[in-house]
Amino acid sequence: MDKSSPYAVSTERNIALSIDLDEVKKHLYVKTDIEEDFEKQLIGLSSTDKKLIFLCGCSGDGKSEILTKFNKDYDNRANFHLDATHSFHPNDTAIQTLDKLFTDFETLGKTLVVGINTGMLGNYAQEGAVVEITASINAFLDKDKKKIPENHIYLDFEDYPKFTLEINGNTSKFAKDLLQKITAKDNNLIRQYFDAECQKQKVDKKLCANYQLLEREEIQDVIIDLLFKARLMKDQFLTARALLDFIFHLLAGPGYLFDNLFKKCDNELINIISDFDPSIKRTKKIDKFILSHSLQLPDIDFEDYKTELTDLGIRRGQNAESYLRLFYVLRKSDYGNEYHKQFAHDFDEDLIENYSEVWHLHTGFDNSPEQKEKLRQFYRQIAITAIYKYINRNAPKLAKGEFFISEHNGYVLASSLEFKADIKAIKTRYNNSISFFTAYFRVGDKTLSLKVNINLLHLMQRIVAGYRPNKHDKNTIVLLDELVDDIKDIANSSDTLYIVGKGNKRYKITNVDDEDFEVSGL
Repeated sequence: MDKSSPYAVSTERNIALSIDLDEVKKHLYVKTDIEEDFEKQLIGLSSTDKKLIFLCGCSGDGKSEILTKFNKDYDNRANFHLDATHSFHPNDTAIQTLDKLFTDFETLGKTLVVGINTGMLGNYAQEGAVVEITASINAFLDKDKKKIPENHIYLDFEDYPKFTLEINGNTSKFAKDLLQKITAKDNNLIRQYFDAECQKQKVDKKLCANYQLLEREEIQDVIIDLLFKARLMKDQFLTARALLDFIFHLLAGPGYLFDNLFKKCDNELINIISDFDPSIKRTKKIDKFILSHSLQLPDIDFEDYKTELTDLGIRRGQNAESYLRLFYVLRKSDYGNEYHKQFAHDFDEDLIENYSEVWHLHTGFDNSPEQKEKLRQFYRQIAITAIYKYINRNAPKLAKGEFFISEHNGYVLASSLEFKADIKAIKTRYNNSISFFTAYFRVGDKTLSLKVNINLLHLMQRIVAGYRPNKHDKNTIVLLDELVDDIKDIANSSDTLYIVGKGNKRYKITNVDDEDFEVSGL
């Protein structure tokens, strides 16, 4: 499972490195939807078919695993090129190798299957010599399906997201299936190794404790929640190789699972998740626990709880931060005297729950009165209020409904606009990406859209609460700035403008008939 293991990447080899480990790897294998679709393509091939099948995605997605699995069984129907970054000869580049493959494909009558990273697809589209293939790849990258030849098939891991956002929460079938394979009670090779470890005279108690923690389904759900949070808030993609290495570190890392989960190390996912370390949260109850623990104040319930933790192999004497991390991973579990549950509300994931609700309102809109009302509440209370406050952050004297345009020598130029949710636009558009939902606004007689990810939603909530964005928010605020510029353009062309001067002196300028202007307030 370790990324440095020879098993981290599948290659064609005739000699097994270890029969036992080959069996474990076979046991761990999780069949995915993209593999099923890939297999259907191969099963459906006839002797006369001539298709070009691309299996594409990021490094570590599992392309090699799928290709090596089917290569031997279908090599009579198709030629396989397992890794498009490899060449046949030392002096050839990967592009030159692909040129030869695609030239042979054009002249021969046999299907070609290519495993290729998306970045390499882009490189070949720019540098490749086989024009029909480069044109097809460009059409795929541009998502222009009409220009892709019928016999060119692209199976892209990006079209098979690792996470789904359901009404009752998020999940990752792939991650959950893998965790359950590792910890299943029955027919589980890995559990046999765990049982054998427990029988040893010198037991690796920490490894065994981590396995016992990981086998709890509630803890698995907390781990998946964290991976999902990393996907939404940090744009972190989850590949098969990264997930295996992540689980390896949880089990075999230097500390207990709850510390391994949040302490920075040589693991990409851990380093992202460490930003969500619950021990750095500051609430009254958490601060009180840290202080009491550091002063060694008596707490009978906590002493009893620590005694019960020894059944999981967790030694007494952990620091306050470690205990808080343990409380966090156990927050959905029943354990001992439930001491950890008194911190449950301190670890609530309100942001993800709010995002999920609003995402479903936009992506699953059914035009019902109930959904319309919930959408209007979101727009009135969060989206429109935040945008209004952000636009007018340097013009506090503007009245409700007036929008800042610019400032000149101490005079503020503004306009009054009708600004509301465009419910009709929501029901005519659909988006299935969990990374964002699209909000639609009616500004005057125009419809404007805004892609809202979880970070932008969080920022809008904070703006409503009085927060003023700064340079640290630049990656998120740029999304809002694009909409603000569009609103200002509409406001600038309005028939009525306001000039607000010192002492809140106001002037109203109205365009009567494109030539004459009416001024009031002088």
